[in-house]
Amino acid sequence: MGKRYFCDYCDRSFQDNLHNRKKHLNGVQHLRAKKVWYDLFRDAAAILQEEQSKKPCRKFLQTGQCDFGSNCRFSHMTEVDLEKLNAQVQEERRAKEQQRDGIANPPGTIEEWLEKRAKRLGSAQTNSADPEEESIFQYPPGWPPVHELPPSLQAPPPGGWLVPPNLQWG
Repeated sequence: MGKRYFCDYCDRSFQDNLHNRKKHLNGVQHLRAKKVWYDLFRDAAAILQEEQSKKPCRKFLQTGQCDFGSNCRFSHMTEVDLEKLNAQVQEERRAKEQQRDGIANPPGTIEEWLEKRAKRLGSAQTNSADPEEESIFQYPPGWPPVHELPPSLQAPPPGGWLVPPNLQWG
């Protein structure tokens, strides 16, 4: 059957030869798919600048849909969307300035979590002389309720799992 080329952008494969590969890589579908992929990683400032330079799409404003979709040369962002994007850009700029000026990280950063963890582990090691005191298991914040978790993510019962005495593995 021969070698096959798989394009990650288009999620397609075809026979790998010079003619087919050139035809695919220069094709409209591939170029659009590649643009969509790289647009996922653009920063908010670039998106805002591009959207502000475009005129609004009349069809999208009237009906809420556009036949051209992401390929439309007009903007599909409303004034509210542009304001939100502008606020996001301003927040990113403020964060960069604070980081550049050496201002401490905002609350909820990974550094803060690591510091708390180090303190907790340090205090747990100093208190390890008390064998009666057991650590209390806590689920991470944002997890679903305990009864909805799969068994592999549920906390073990107090005293551990019961293992039958005649159980043999393998």
